[in-house]
Amino acid sequence: MSYLQINSVAKSYGTVRAVRDFSLKVERGEIVALAGPDGAGKTSIMRMICNLISADNGAITLDGKLIAKEFESIKPDLGYMPQQFSLYPDLTVEENLSFYAGIYGITGGQYRTQRDYLYQFSRLGEFSDRRAEALSGGMKQKLALSCALMHFPKLLILDEPTTGVDPLSRRQFWEMLHQLQLDGATILVSTAYMDEVARANRACFVFNGQKLAEGTPHELTQLFRGSAWFLDMEPKLELVRAIDKIDGVDARRFGAGLHLYLTEGDTLDRHRLPLEQVGVNLARLSAIDPDLEDCFIQLMGQAV
Repeated sequence: MSYLQINSVAKSYGTVRAVRDFSLKVERGEIVALAGPDGAGKTSIMRMICNLISADNGAITLDGKLIAKEFESIKPDLGYMPQQFSLYPDLTVEENLSFYAGIYGITGGQYRTQRDYLYQFSRLGEFSDRRAEALSGGMKQKLALSCALMHFPKLLILDEPTTGVDPLSRRQFWEMLHQLQLDGATILVSTAYMDEVARANRACFVFNGQKLAEGTPHELTQLFRGSAWFLDMEPKLELVRAIDKIDGVDARRFGAGLHLYLTEGDTLDRHRLPLEQVGVNLARLSAIDPDLEDCFIQLMGQAV
C-alpha cells in the first residue's frame, strides 16, 4: 500500500461538485504536485487529507490508517500550509514559531534546537524580532513553512505555497522543499505553475474536480497528441479568435506570443492560406516541442 492513498473521493458544496471520483497515490519520500487552475478542486482535496472537511464518498489512508477514523494518531505526522497566509501578523517571527511549537508540546531545549535548525534552514534568523506583517511575500511563506515543520511532520501538505511570490523566492522555496525531501519528508504540493510541476517527482493534472492525467513530468509531456507551433506575433485577442475559427487549428496566448495546435496527423501546409488570410506571418511560425502547459491545455480542452 502507498504511504498516502486517496481512493475515489468526492466532495460537493450544495449543488457544486468540487471533487469527482478522485484517486491518487503518493509514495514515501517523493514530491507530488497537484496542478491545475483556481477552482480545480486542489484545496478541497488537501483539506480532506488534513481532515478539515469530510469526503462525501471514498476514503483516504496515511500509512495504512484511515484518516477519517484514526486522525488523532495520524495528526502528528501531518504538516499543513494553507493557501492563505494564516500566521499571526502582529507577532514576530520568533513568537509565531514559539506559538506553533506550543501547540505540539515542543518546549525547552527541544524547541530551541528545532528553532535554530529552522532559522538556518529558512534563513530567517536575522529577522526573528520582525513582525510577520512586515515580512515580504517570500519571507512570509518561509515562515509559514517553518511553522508547519516545527513538529517534525512526515507528510507535508502545501496548498499553492508560492502564489504571488516573486520568481527568486519561488526558486528558493523549491530548493527548501528538495532539501526536506533529502531529509526524508514526503510532500504533496498544489500549484498553478508548470515550471514547478517540472520540479516534482510526479504530478497529477486536476481540472473541474477530476484527474486529467498522472505521471512524471516527462511522461505527462508525452501525452500530447498532434503538433505545436510558436507564433512570434503580438497575441491580440482578435488574432486569437480569428485563428480559432480555422478548422483544425487552436490558438492560445503564451507570454508575448501564441502557441498553435494541430491535431494528430494534420500538417501545417493545409492551413497556410487560411492562416495568412487572418494576418499570420508564416515566417514567424516555428515548430516546438510541447511542454507541460501545452499538454495540460489539450487535456483540459478534451475534458470540457
